[in-house]
Amino acid sequence: MARGDTLEPLLQGNPLNSTDVDLTALWKGVGHVFARAEFASEALTHRSALDRRPELKAAFPNGNERLEFLGDRVLSLAMADLLLRRFPNEREGELARRHASLVRAETLVEIATDIGLGDYLRLGDSERAHGQSVKPNIVADALEALLGAVFLDAGLEAAAASVELMWGDRLSSRAVAPRAPKTALQEWAQARRLPLPAYHEIDREGPPHAPVFVVDVALKGHDPARGQGGSKREAERLAAMALLERLDRA
Repeated sequence: MARGDTLEPLLQGNPLNSTDVDLTALWKGVGHVFARAEFASEALTHRSALDRRPELKAAFPNGNERLEFLGDRVLSLAMADLLLRRFPNEREGELARRHASLVRAETLVEIATDIGLGDYLRLGDSERAHGQSVKPNIVADALEALLGAVFLDAGLEAAAASVELMWGDRLSSRAVAPRAPKTALQEWAQARRLPLPAYHEIDREGPPHAPVFVVDVALKGHDPARGQGGSKREAERLAAMALLERLDRA
Protein backbone atom coordinates (compact mmCIF):
# COMPACT_ATOMS: atom_id res chain seq x y z
CA MET A 1 0.00 0.00 0.00
CA ALA A 2 1.12 3.59 0.49
CA ARG A 3 4.72 4.36 1.27
CA GLY A 4 4.54 7.21 3.72
CA ASP A 5 2.07 10.04 3.96
CA THR A 6 3.78 12.88 2.09
CA LEU A 7 4.61 13.64 -1.51
CA GLU A 8 8.10 15.00 -0.82
CA PRO A 9 9.87 12.15 -2.69
CA LEU A 10 7.57 12.80 -5.65
CA LEU A 11 7.89 16.57 -5.84
CA GLN A 12 11.59 17.10 -5.20
CA GLY A 13 14.14 17.57 -7.95
CA ASN A 14 13.17 17.17 -11.57
CA PRO A 15 10.12 19.34 -12.42
CA LEU A 16 8.82 16.47 -14.52
CA ASN A 17 8.10 14.72 -11.26
CA SER A 18 4.76 16.47 -10.82
CA THR A 19 1.83 17.78 -12.81
CA ASP A 20 2.03 21.08 -10.91
CA VAL A 21 -0.85 20.08 -8.63
CA ASP A 22 -1.10 18.44 -5.23
CA LEU A 23 -1.30 14.71 -5.88
CA THR A 24 -2.09 13.65 -2.32
CA ALA A 25 -5.73 12.86 -3.04
CA LEU A 26 -4.84 10.83 -6.13
CA TRP A 27 -2.27 8.72 -4.32
CA LYS A 28 -4.79 8.11 -1.53
CA GLY A 29 -7.27 6.82 -4.10
CA VAL A 30 -4.64 4.61 -5.71
CA GLY A 31 -3.30 3.40 -2.38
CA HIS A 32 0.32 3.99 -3.32
CA VAL A 33 2.87 6.80 -3.05
CA PHE A 34 5.68 6.47 -5.55
CA ALA A 35 9.28 6.02 -4.51
CA ARG A 36 10.36 6.63 -8.13
CA ALA A 37 8.40 9.65 -9.28
CA GLU A 38 9.32 9.29 -12.95
CA PHE A 39 6.99 6.29 -13.27
CA ALA A 40 4.03 8.27 -11.96
CA SER A 41 4.92 11.24 -14.15
CA GLU A 42 5.03 9.06 -17.25
CA ALA A 43 1.69 7.46 -16.40
CA LEU A 44 0.03 10.88 -16.16
CA THR A 45 1.43 12.13 -19.50
CA HIS A 46 -0.82 11.60 -22.50
CA ARG A 47 0.78 11.64 -25.93
CA SER A 48 -1.23 14.73 -26.91
CA ALA A 49 0.73 16.81 -24.37
CA LEU A 50 4.08 16.25 -26.07
CA ASP A 51 3.90 18.63 -29.03
CA ARG A 52 4.07 21.81 -26.95
CA ARG A 53 6.17 20.41 -24.12
CA PRO A 54 9.63 19.49 -25.49
CA GLU A 55 10.85 18.54 -22.01
CA LEU A 56 8.04 15.99 -21.75
CA LYS A 57 8.70 14.66 -25.24
CA ALA A 58 12.37 14.18 -24.39
CA ALA A 59 11.51 12.33 -21.19
CA PHE A 60 8.51 10.31 -22.41
CA PRO A 61 8.56 10.16 -26.23
CA ASN A 62 5.56 7.79 -26.27
CA GLY A 63 3.58 9.47 -23.51
CA ASN A 64 2.02 6.86 -21.24
CA GLU A 65 1.38 4.30 -24.00
CA ARG A 66 4.13 1.87 -22.96
CA LEU A 67 2.95 1.90 -19.35
CA GLU A 68 -0.62 1.37 -20.57
CA PHE A 69 0.57 -1.76 -22.40
CA LEU A 70 2.19 -3.04 -19.22
CA GLY A 71 -0.67 -2.02 -16.95
CA ASP A 72 -3.22 -3.86 -19.06
CA ARG A 73 -1.33 -7.11 -18.37
CA VAL A 74 -0.77 -6.27 -14.72
CA LEU A 75 -4.48 -5.62 -14.21
CA SER A 76 -5.46 -8.84 -15.95
CA LEU A 77 -3.16 -10.97 -13.79
CA ALA A 78 -3.96 -9.18 -10.54
CA MET A 79 -7.70 -9.44 -11.22
CA ALA A 80 -7.49 -13.14 -12.08
CA ASP A 81 -5.70 -13.83 -8.80
CA LEU A 82 -8.21 -11.78 -6.78
CA LEU A 83 -11.16 -13.59 -8.35
CA LEU A 84 -9.65 -17.03 -7.78
CA ARG A 85 -9.34 -16.23 -4.08
CA ARG A 86 -12.75 -14.57 -3.71
CA PHE A 87 -14.73 -17.20 -5.60
CA PRO A 88 -13.05 -20.56 -4.84
CA ASN A 89 -16.05 -22.58 -6.01
CA GLU A 90 -16.74 -20.92 -9.35
CA ARG A 91 -15.88 -22.60 -12.64
CA GLU A 92 -13.58 -21.15 -15.27
CA GLY A 93 -16.38 -19.78 -17.43
CA GLU A 94 -17.96 -17.90 -14.54
CA LEU A 95 -14.62 -16.46 -13.49
CA ALA A 96 -13.91 -15.42 -17.07
CA ARG A 97 -17.18 -13.49 -17.27
CA ARG A 98 -16.48 -11.72 -13.99
CA HIS A 99 -12.96 -10.91 -15.17
CA ALA A 100 -14.19 -9.48 -18.48
CA SER A 101 -16.74 -7.29 -16.70
CA LEU A 102 -14.23 -5.94 -14.20
CA VAL A 103 -11.45 -5.06 -16.66
CA ARG A 104 -13.64 -3.65 -19.45
CA ALA A 105 -13.27 -0.02 -20.46
CA GLU A 106 -16.50 1.15 -18.80
CA THR A 107 -15.39 -0.18 -15.43
CA LEU A 108 -12.00 1.48 -15.84
CA VAL A 109 -13.71 4.79 -16.62
CA GLU A 110 -15.90 4.46 -13.52
CA ILE A 111 -12.88 3.86 -11.30
CA ALA A 112 -10.81 6.61 -12.91
CA THR A 113 -13.74 8.95 -12.27
CA ASP A 114 -13.99 7.80 -8.66
CA ILE A 115 -10.39 8.79 -7.99
CA GLY A 116 -10.51 11.95 -10.12
CA LEU A 117 -7.76 10.74 -12.42
CA GLY A 118 -8.74 12.98 -15.33
CA ASP A 119 -7.95 16.10 -13.28
CA TYR A 120 -4.29 15.07 -12.98
CA LEU A 121 -3.49 14.14 -16.57
CA ARG A 122 -1.17 16.14 -18.81
CA LEU A 123 -3.14 16.57 -22.04
CA GLY A 124 -2.95 18.59 -25.22
CA ASP A 125 -5.40 21.44 -25.67
CA SER A 126 -7.54 19.43 -28.08
CA GLU A 127 -8.27 16.84 -25.41
CA ARG A 128 -9.76 19.42 -23.05
CA ALA A 129 -11.54 21.49 -25.69
CA HIS A 130 -14.53 23.63 -24.71
CA GLY A 131 -14.23 22.67 -21.07
CA GLN A 132 -15.42 19.14 -21.70
CA SER A 133 -14.34 16.24 -19.52
CA VAL A 134 -11.50 14.01 -20.65
CA LYS A 135 -12.47 11.41 -23.24
CA PRO A 136 -13.39 8.09 -21.60
CA ASN A 137 -10.82 6.07 -23.53
CA ILE A 138 -8.06 8.42 -22.36
CA VAL A 139 -8.84 8.05 -18.65
CA ALA A 140 -9.30 4.28 -19.02
CA ASP A 141 -5.89 3.99 -20.68
CA ALA A 142 -4.33 6.26 -18.05
CA LEU A 143 -5.63 4.06 -15.24
CA GLU A 144 -3.92 1.07 -16.83
CA ALA A 145 -0.76 3.15 -17.23
CA LEU A 146 -0.90 4.06 -13.55
CA LEU A 147 -1.12 0.38 -12.58
CA GLY A 148 1.87 -0.30 -14.81
CA ALA A 149 3.73 2.47 -13.00
CA VAL A 150 2.87 1.00 -9.58
CA PHE A 151 4.16 -2.38 -10.78
CA LEU A 152 7.49 -0.91 -11.90
CA ASP A 153 7.78 1.12 -8.72
CA ALA A 154 6.98 -1.60 -6.18
CA GLY A 155 6.11 -4.91 -7.85
CA LEU A 156 3.03 -7.02 -8.48
CA GLU A 157 1.94 -7.23 -4.84
CA ALA A 158 1.68 -3.44 -4.61
CA ALA A 159 -0.15 -3.24 -7.94
CA ALA A 160 -2.59 -5.96 -6.83
CA ALA A 161 -3.21 -4.07 -3.57
CA SER A 162 -4.05 -0.96 -5.61
CA VAL A 163 -6.46 -2.96 -7.76
CA GLU A 164 -8.16 -4.41 -4.68
CA LEU A 165 -8.52 -0.96 -3.14
CA MET A 166 -9.75 0.84 -6.26
CA TRP A 167 -12.15 -1.87 -7.42
CA GLY A 168 -13.48 -2.29 -3.88
CA ASP A 169 -17.02 -3.65 -3.70
CA ARG A 170 -17.12 -4.19 -7.44
CA LEU A 171 -15.05 -7.32 -6.90
CA SER A 172 -17.86 -9.14 -5.12
CA SER A 173 -20.98 -7.05 -5.63
CA ARG A 174 -22.47 -9.29 -8.33
CA ALA A 175 -24.07 -12.47 -7.01
CA VAL A 176 -24.02 -14.00 -10.49
CA ALA A 177 -21.20 -13.59 -12.98
CA PRO A 178 -22.42 -11.35 -15.84
CA ARG A 179 -22.58 -12.47 -19.45
CA ALA A 180 -20.69 -10.55 -22.11
CA PRO A 181 -23.14 -8.38 -24.12
CA LYS A 182 -22.18 -9.90 -27.49
CA THR A 183 -22.72 -13.40 -26.11
CA ALA A 184 -26.03 -12.41 -24.52
CA LEU A 185 -27.26 -10.84 -27.76
CA GLN A 186 -26.26 -13.91 -29.77
CA GLU A 187 -28.11 -16.17 -27.31
CA TRP A 188 -31.18 -13.90 -27.49
CA ALA A 189 -31.23 -14.22 -31.28
CA GLN A 190 -30.67 -17.99 -31.26
CA ALA A 191 -33.47 -18.51 -28.75
CA ARG A 192 -35.83 -16.85 -31.24
CA ARG A 193 -34.42 -18.66 -34.29
CA LEU A 194 -33.10 -15.40 -35.74
CA PRO A 195 -29.91 -15.00 -37.79
CA LEU A 196 -26.87 -14.04 -35.73
CA PRO A 197 -26.25 -10.32 -35.11
CA ALA A 198 -24.10 -8.61 -37.74
CA TYR A 199 -21.56 -5.93 -36.82
CA HIS A 200 -20.46 -3.21 -39.24
CA GLU A 201 -17.78 -0.55 -38.74
CA ILE A 202 -19.43 2.76 -39.70
CA ASP A 203 -16.68 5.25 -38.98
CA ARG A 204 -13.31 5.78 -37.36
CA GLU A 205 -12.74 9.14 -35.69
CA GLY A 206 -9.93 10.89 -33.85
CA PRO A 207 -6.14 10.95 -34.33
CA PRO A 208 -4.16 7.81 -35.19
CA HIS A 209 -2.79 7.49 -31.65
CA ALA A 210 -6.28 7.63 -30.08
CA PRO A 211 -8.86 6.38 -32.60
CA VAL A 212 -12.56 6.08 -31.79
CA PHE A 213 -14.38 3.30 -33.65
CA VAL A 214 -18.10 3.58 -34.48
CA VAL A 215 -19.92 0.28 -35.02
CA ASP A 216 -23.54 -0.66 -35.78
CA VAL A 217 -25.07 -4.02 -34.89
CA ALA A 218 -27.97 -5.27 -36.99
CA LEU A 219 -30.50 -7.93 -35.95
CA LYS A 220 -33.30 -9.11 -38.23
CA GLY A 221 -36.57 -7.39 -37.44
CA HIS A 222 -35.01 -4.68 -35.27
CA ASP A 223 -33.46 -1.26 -35.85
CA PRO A 224 -29.64 -1.22 -35.64
CA ALA A 225 -27.92 -0.02 -32.48
CA ARG A 226 -24.65 1.89 -32.37
CA GLY A 227 -21.62 1.86 -30.10
CA GLN A 228 -18.29 3.65 -30.10
CA GLY A 229 -15.07 2.92 -28.27
CA GLY A 230 -11.30 3.02 -28.34
CA SER A 231 -11.15 -0.32 -30.18
CA LYS A 232 -13.39 -2.06 -32.68
CA ARG A 233 -14.03 -4.83 -30.18
CA GLU A 234 -15.12 -2.35 -27.53
CA ALA A 235 -17.40 -0.52 -29.97
CA GLU A 236 -19.04 -3.84 -30.91
CA ARG A 237 -19.56 -4.66 -27.24
CA LEU A 238 -21.19 -1.30 -26.58
CA ALA A 239 -23.42 -1.66 -29.65
CA ALA A 240 -24.56 -5.08 -28.43
CA MET A 241 -25.26 -3.62 -24.98
CA ALA A 242 -27.32 -0.79 -26.48
CA LEU A 243 -29.41 -3.22 -28.52
CA LEU A 244 -29.94 -5.53 -25.54
CA GLU A 245 -31.15 -2.61 -23.43
CA ARG A 246 -33.64 -1.68 -26.16
CA LEU A 247 -34.85 -5.28 -26.46
CA ASP A 248 -35.32 -5.49 -22.70
CA ARG A 249 -37.58 -2.43 -22.80
CA ALA A 250 -39.65 -3.71 -25.70
